[in-house]
Amino acid sequence: MKQIAIISGKGGTGKSSISAGFATLNWDVIIADCDVDAANLYLLFSPSVEEEQIYVAAHKAVIDYNICTGCGLCAEYCRFDAISYDKKKVIISEVSCDGCFLCSHVCPENAIRMIPNDKSRLYSGSFRFGKMVYGKLAPGEENSGKLVNMVRQKSIEVSEKNNIENIILDGPPGIGCPVISTITGTDMVIIVTEPTITGLSDMQRAVETVKKFDLPASVIINKSDLNPGMSSVIQKWCHDNNIKVAGILPFDKKMVESMVQGKSITEFEPENPISIQLKEIWNSIIND
Repeated sequence: MKQIAIISGKGGTGKSSISAGFATLNWDVIIADCDVDAANLYLLFSPSVEEEQIYVAAHKAVIDYNICTGCGLCAEYCRFDAISYDKKKVIISEVSCDGCFLCSHVCPENAIRMIPNDKSRLYSGSFRFGKMVYGKLAPGEENSGKLVNMVRQKSIEVSEKNNIENIILDGPPGIGCPVISTITGTDMVIIVTEPTITGLSDMQRAVETVKKFDLPASVIINKSDLNPGMSSVIQKWCHDNNIKVAGILPFDKKMVESMVQGKSITEFEPENPISIQLKEIWNSIIND
């Protein structure tokens, strides 16, 4: 089993387009969309849903006012300032509540219940080139790193069950907890960047994060010809810091056209120069 994580220091670099391009080069691949805050690959691949799991991100405290005596003990113990008084009535702020359960434990009347936030989901199924696993974090819910970990574990389970060797992890942008959950324990990390000052800066932060986990990393410069000068700067920085540049891709409107047609670039136009280069990069990755 080989797990390849594809991340980017910032959004808009074309990371998911490249992940989709890799996923549609060969049959029998697992693609895991780890960008649970804004999952979108399922829109492209329209996978079947063979399994659905409820993900409980947290809990919220709810008061039963038929029982509550307004003693204020819960407000006294709350360390998140989530409980206040309004006209001698205890009020819990959903925004401030951390779901720690303490108020429900100290309430002498058992008037506080903890309700699970259970709108988030994990999905597993099939698409035309293999299997797909993805998570969808409900608006306003937290702990996306934990849901990413569930997506990863499910992809490993599907890999072992179906004897599928390669897992592509399409990670979220940035360097936060969801990214760390995506890359931890993988075999390789590919960082997709673009030829801009912010692209360079965010790529450097992503490289630094990957190095902390002692993982092999390489860089793909996407849309490189939009700013050849900055592309050269990125290449030099990678060379000076012993980071492999796995590919330098040009800007091509066909990338967008393929997405509009519900396909990746390698599926939509296999002989496109980008498709050919993605195939070369992928072969290099799996044979490394």
